[in-house]
Amino acid sequence: MSDRITPRRAYVRLVIPADLRKKYNLHPGAEVSVVDYGGVLALVPAMAKPVRQAAGMLKGRPSLTRALLTEHRRARARGR
Repeated sequence: MSDRITPRRAYVRLVIPADLRKKYNLHPGAEVSVVDYGGVLALVPAMAKPVRQAAGMLKGRPSLTRALLTEHRRARARGR
């Protein structure tokens, strides 16, 4: 289970140590996802551009990321 929390909807304030904020590039207003790993809550920084940032995670040919971006461009051109 995962829920995204944004500052506009958040009612809880968390204090994250400075070294971790720097390591994970967290700043005021940064979006995070809260993930429940069977009794352990994890804060996962949200990706600004998930498709582009995930590029290269799974090496192989042909590039699935390139195919997905091409399909998105085609869908926009069709007006979807």
